[in-house]
This record gives sequence, structure tokens and C-alpha cells, in this order.
Amino acid sequence: MGGSKPQESGSVRIGHSLNKNEEEFVARRRKDVLQSLKKVKIRCSENKVPNIALLGSGGAERAMVGLLGSLDQLQKAGLLDCVLYLSGVSGSTWCMASLYQESDWSTKLETVKDKIIQRLSGPAVSWGDAIAKLKKYYYEKDIFSLTDVWAVMFVTAAVKEIDEHTLSDQRGRHNKDPFPIYTAIDKQCKQNKDADPWFEFTPYEAGYSLTGAFVETSNFGSKFENGRKIEDHPEIDMLYLQALCGSALANEDEEKKLLLEKIKEFLKHVPLIEMEMVEEMEKENRNTNSPPIDECHQVLMDLVDMNLSVLNGKDPSVHDKSIRTKLNELTEGKHQLSFQKKKLNLTDKEAVKQYMKQYTVDLFNGLSHFLSFDLWASIFDSMKQWIWGRKYNFLHNMKDKAVPAALLKSEMRDYIDAGLLINSPYFSVLREERDIDLIISLDFSETEPFKTVKKAAETSKKLKIPFPEVNIPEEDVKKPKDFYVFKGQNTPTVIHIPLFNVVNCGDDIEKWRKKYHTFQGPYSAEMITDLMEVAGKNITNNKDNLLEQICLAIKMHK
Repeated sequence: MGGSKPQESGSVRIGHSLNKNEEEFVARRRKDVLQSLKKVKIRCSENKVPNIALLGSGGAERAMVGLLGSLDQLQKAGLLDCVLYLSGVSGSTWCMASLYQESDWSTKLETVKDKIIQRLSGPAVSWGDAIAKLKKYYYEKDIFSLTDVWAVMFVTAAVKEIDEHTLSDQRGRHNKDPFPIYTAIDKQCKQNKDADPWFEFTPYEAGYSLTGAFVETSNFGSKFENGRKIEDHPEIDMLYLQALCGSALANEDEEKKLLLEKIKEFLKHVPLIEMEMVEEMEKENRNTNSPPIDECHQVLMDLVDMNLSVLNGKDPSVHDKSIRTKLNELTEGKHQLSFQKKKLNLTDKEAVKQYMKQYTVDLFNGLSHFLSFDLWASIFDSMKQWIWGRKYNFLHNMKDKAVPAALLKSEMRDYIDAGLLINSPYFSVLREERDIDLIISLDFSETEPFKTVKKAAETSKKLKIPFPEVNIPEEDVKKPKDFYVFKGQNTPTVIHIPLFNVVNCGDDIEKWRKKYHTFQGPYSAEMITDLMEVAGKNITNNKDNLLEQICLAIKMHK
């Protein structure tokens, strides 16, 4: 293990050693793993206890429910207590966030599981609560981005709750559970390929996994200068963390359409809620210059529809006409859009994009003094600039040769879903100091069931990180089996388990994939039960295979 500089509260830690709290946790957990191995009749000495990491890939609610079903069966097989680390990407982090709300959840998983299923099958978060949360993010946060919007409009719809706890709240509450690692990536590192993009969050630290640069999790988002905190900002809550880890779509236009459709849905309910607020104020005999709420929000609805028309390649002139008319009425002719009415050439996407950007700015300038328009203007501004997960860079202006120069310059960094790079959190557990012997990768990807493990192997080779060769038989690409093992010389063993396969789905793999595609409405109770069962079969059908690989990992453990 490499050394590290001592860390004070409010300072950056540079180094490849484990955080001292994680180190203590691992030492305790390994003793529990030893006892668990005895229970499943595996002989092992204390110094030969294998370090096992369980990975959950992305896949929205499919990954959330799939991971829950897998963990349930691992617990029933007596294998969950053999796991040292649980790491997730995207939808798997939604499952983790739900589990880790409960202290020592793995000791009462049946009860916790039922509680989660009941919530997922239950009513949605109310529009009033969702809008109140959106406003809270906007008015109380230093930096507002689309991740805040995604948290309130998408994550709450999937997980059916607003979780305002923080990750650091979990410290000391999970001595009987695997150590949790939530993963994301640094957008600029991904785009520029100039530094380590892999970013992790634990209850103790947040930072760059392979670079070895961390801050206390409670300080992530605060302002730093030359390695020291200079301005305190509240820790991100679990709802926002789930959004930051789970906000990926590779196609920007498709994601914009999704966001706009959800904004439109929100806007249908905003006037009613705002009207109720105004009526309450009037009942209390307060003087209010009540703005024409319905008309204001209709302008916003038209703007959303105009943007959607453009993205769908349709003529937006009818919405343009409606906006101009209402804007004229609302401002009593004092503000007109500077852009003349014209038929847009929808094939020139760049020109249309620039037109819509300026059109939106112009419109909000005219409506800036109306109720809540600063919030909606900020949302559209974030969409215009495509800002996700923006936070203060805790490495700003540090002078440390161990950190790539690219990470030291900018005041801000953007953090996004790791699924946009590799849809599984391999590089959180491939840190040399975590010394993992066996990786069990549960793959909940929508298509290409071997893409994650192949990309992990390719990336590891480039980075000179020990990882086994990955060779998949041609006939398995479309018809995957339910259990693959990859081994190498002086590498961790990697077990790869595709969610839908010929063993648990027979010839109906495509049917299952279509039933549980990534971006669809919340699952019904029946869909949740069926998916839990299918995911669980991948564990029950392979209990003996898992035990065999654990035994082999013990033999290989240094």
C-alpha cells in the first residue's frame, strides 16, 4: 500500500492508502466473513480470508430491482455475509441507497426488502412535495444544474421517495453489511481523456479512485483552495447522489426530450399549486400582486412544446405564434421577442439549436419579474448549456505532482453517471489497496450483456491494472448463459452474471428485455415480483459455482 499525507478535517487527502475508517471496517468485516465461510462449510484460516467485491451495473429500475432480488438470494444462500464490498453504478445505487437507510440491513433483509417493494409498488411522490423539493434545491444551493432537476423529476418517480439523509449519516451504522461504494465519473476527464475519470463516494470519503485524491464525503461540494476548505456548503443528500450516479443517456437529444416531457408534466400541476398558495395568502389578508399564473405557465408550456417540436423535426411556428401573443398581453406590449417569425430550416440542427437558445433567453428576459420564472429560466439555461452535476473542484489550485495537472486548474468539475463510460463500477474495486481477490459482477444492462466486462478488460490493459482476459464464445453473445468465470495470472477472478439469459429466460430473452427496458414508467407490483424472481434464479442456480470460486479464491489469496 502506498503512503498518504495525513488528513485534517476540511483538507484534501492525496494518497493511495485506504481511508483509516475504511481500513478499520475491512479488518472487522474480514472476521465476520471468516465466520460466514464456516457456516457454509468452507475451511479457511484468518490470513486466507478472500476479499470479495459484489458489483451492480446500471439499468435504472431494472438494476434497482434486479440487485435487490440477487442480494435476497445471496443472503438466503448464506453468501451475502462473505462479501466485503458492495459497489454500484446508476440504478444499482438506487437499490443501495434504499438498503443503507436501514442500519445493518443485511441482518433483517427480508423485512427491509418487503418495505422497499411496498414503497416501489405504492403511490408516487406528490406533485406538491416534488415541486417544493425542486425549489429547495434551487434556492438553497450554490450551484443548480440538471442533476437537481433529474433528481426531482426522474429519480423520485422511480424510487417513490425524497431521501434527504446524507451518505456521511451512515457512518458506524453498517458494521454487519458490506462496505458501500457509489460510483460516478468526471465529465471533463471523460471528454478530454486527460486524467482519471473514476469517482467514488463512501460514507467517509469522496474522490478520484485511481488518482488517489479525496475529501471527506461531508465536504464534497464545499469550496476548496490549494487543498483546504475555504467555504462550507451543505453535503449533498441521498436523492441528489442517486441522481448524480443515475442520470445517463448517451444520446443528448433523447435525454432532452425526456426532460422536456417531464417538465411539461410538472408544469401541468404547477399552476394549481401556485394558485392554492396565492389563495392562502389572500385568505390571510396579505397584499399580493398576484401575477396571471395560468397565462405565465401556458407560455412555459408553449416553450416546452416548441423545443420538443424542434427536437422531433417538426415545424414549431404554431407555438411561436402563441408565445408571442401571450408575451405581448402579459407585458402590455413592453417586451417583444427580438427574433422575427421565420420558417426554420430543421435540417440545419446547429442553426436551429442556436436560434432556440437565443429565443429562450429573450423570452425569459421578458418574463423575469413573474412568479417562479427565475427557477424555470435556470432550468432552461442548464439545458441550453447541458450542465450536469456541477460542483466546486476540491483540487482547485493545489500544487501536487501526484495529481494530473488537468484536475488542478478548473474551479468547477461536472460529475455524471459512470454508465456513460463503463456501466459497471469495476474501477472502484480495482484500486490496488483494496486488494480484491474475487469480483462478482451482476450485469443488468439493457443490451450487449458482455459490454461491461469487455470494456473493463480493455481499459485495465491500457492502465496496466491486473485483469483477466475476457473471451466470449460467439454463440453466447445473443444467447448468454448465466455464469461466466474469467481468470488470469496475478489478477482477481471475475464472475460475470447477465440478468436475462438462456437458463432463467429460455428462448424469451428478448421478451424479457422489452418488458423491462430502461426508460419506462415505474414497475407494477407484479413486474417487481417477476423481476426479483428472475434475478434471484441467477444466484440460486449458481450457488455451488459461487462456493467453488470462493474456495479457489482462498487458495489463491496471498
